[in-house]
Amino acid sequence: MMRFVMTATLLAGCAKPVVFAGESTLKISGPTSAAPVAEAHRVELRDNAIVIHDKVQFEWDKATILPASHGLLDEVAKVIVANPHIKKIQVEGHASADGNARHNQELSEQRAASVRAYLVAHGVAATILVSKGFGIEHPIADNNLPDGREANRRVEFNITDQDVTQRRVEIDPAGKERIVEEKRLPKGGASARTGGVR
Repeated sequence: MMRFVMTATLLAGCAKPVVFAGESTLKISGPTSAAPVAEAHRVELRDNAIVIHDKVQFEWDKATILPASHGLLDEVAKVIVANPHIKKIQVEGHASADGNARHNQELSEQRAASVRAYLVAHGVAATILVSKGFGIEHPIADNNLPDGREANRRVEFNITDQDVTQRRVEIDPAGKERIVEEKRLPKGGASARTGGVR
């Protein structure tokens, strides 16, 4: 017994319906709506730093972390916990040249300590983290411009000590790896640029 399926479709620019006939329905492949855009990673582990592609937000002129940044710092904590080769991270606070230099130094120290305390409260071993404020000492942008001052108010996560494994492997004809030599080397840190507001 032959089965017919009829579907009327109104084509763009045509007033007449088009009829399809056959043993089964017409299958259409492909997305029916716009595919969701993958969210970019906000936290990135690099050789000597954990870089965040977002800003750590603080209350104005205080070291209180705003709830908007809790998710970001939770991600930082997960990265640290998931990478036990990291032995020491310096959480660094930096300020713009707005206002009094001594006040900015103190505020940068308090903000770095606040971020460290948050990470410890969320699973990172206290022995791994140290905090340090640099005030206005290390600008990354022009303090004469509003965007530059905003960029200079930041928090950095620099890896100052980690275990690095150096391996030499051979691959046999079947495609399997065999470790020939393995060395663990200590490795120091460089710099990451991250953000915070005043």
